[in-house]
Amino acid sequence: MKKIGKKIINVFLQGLLYTVPLFITVYIIVQIFIFIDGILPFKDIPGLGIVIIFVFITLVGFIGNTMIGRPIISYFTKIIDKAPLIKDIYSALKDLVSAFVGKKKRFSEPVLVKMGNGLEKIGFITNKDLKEFGIGEEKIAVYLPYSYGVMGSLYIVSKENVTPIDASSTNIMKFIVSGGIINIDKIEKE
Repeated sequence: MKKIGKKIINVFLQGLLYTVPLFITVYIIVQIFIFIDGILPFKDIPGLGIVIIFVFITLVGFIGNTMIGRPIISYFTKIIDKAPLIKDIYSALKDLVSAFVGKKKRFSEPVLVKMGNGLEKIGFITNKDLKEFGIGEEKIAVYLPYSYGVMGSLYIVSKENVTPIDASSTNIMKFIVSGGIINIDKIEKE
């Protein structure tokens, strides 16, 4: 009887392992839909808010890439650049977003960094030229993201302490953010 009870508990815990992440993910997605639908006055048609926002963002991207749209975007950027606090927030967010989805993706060179005492961390080279900060050519900027979050730290390290990793940046970021529990071979097969 004790073995059967232990087996049932193990199967239950295995079920939790499968269902909890799934339900939390679905819950978050539903909450995002509800939030966005609540912003727009189309509450009668679920999901329409997401579609409208997607179309709007795509339209802004299209207009921004045309000859007509560039001066408009440039004009708004100049206005934002004149507002002290807004300029700092806007430029930081713009740089962060462009690092992931822009034409100049910043997290494209995954590396292994020797930290000392046998400790190594996985990160991404973000800048190889730090002359404007008075830092010599032998140093580079490496971003080390934290596990289970979107934050990280920027370290200036000697080039000799950096080893390139032969893997896609996306898979390396997934590996780091997951705390190293994701199997990279499994990701690459998907």
